[in-house]
Amino acid sequence: MPIEIRQPLSSAHMEITQAQRDVRETFVGGFAGQLVSAVLWFISAAACTWKSFFLGELILVLGGVLIFPLTQLVLRAMGHAYALPKGHPMNALGMQVAFTLPLTLPLVLAIAMLRPSWFYPALMITLGAHYLPFIFMYGMWQFGALSGLLIGFGLAVGFYIPRPVSLGAWLTAALLFGFALIGREVAAHDSPGRGGSRITL
Repeated sequence: MPIEIRQPLSSAHMEITQAQRDVRETFVGGFAGQLVSAVLWFISAAACTWKSFFLGELILVLGGVLIFPLTQLVLRAMGHAYALPKGHPMNALGMQVAFTLPLTLPLVLAIAMLRPSWFYPALMITLGAHYLPFIFMYGMWQFGALSGLLIGFGLAVGFYIPRPVSLGAWLTAALLFGFALIGREVAAHDSPGRGGSRITL
């Protein structure tokens, strides 16, 4: 009868910790992605405020497709790795997380058709839920705070502050920008000069 040799828990914990550190270093603690997202939300908020609500919606829905390639472009411009190595244990989770927001978009659009003022709040709530797995993937509790704030503000704006309709977009843009800076600072502690390791492709 074959004997199953199990990996020690301490060793498994070390592998998870290293994988999370790899994600933080590669994506700069989520800095590039959240910066790109913040700019998109700012543009949508401005369009909604000074042009039309429909234009604001359109910018956010169509522009969302460009977030990932623009994030990679920003990382390259920073002279940074732009993806995890092939076979990295977090690649599969990253792919699954990437699809959560687009798959919930039809529900957000359906809600907006019934009540247009709920478009931004609904998207804030789904975006907040989208960030929950990032807590494990990056090993950063800060994503839990971002998720909670997005969901909380989304509920508050949707139920209690429906006007102006662009309020949710402005709040989301500000939160994403703020947490982009926080993520960059967290990732800085994993830099080679502070005892971490850097991934290069």
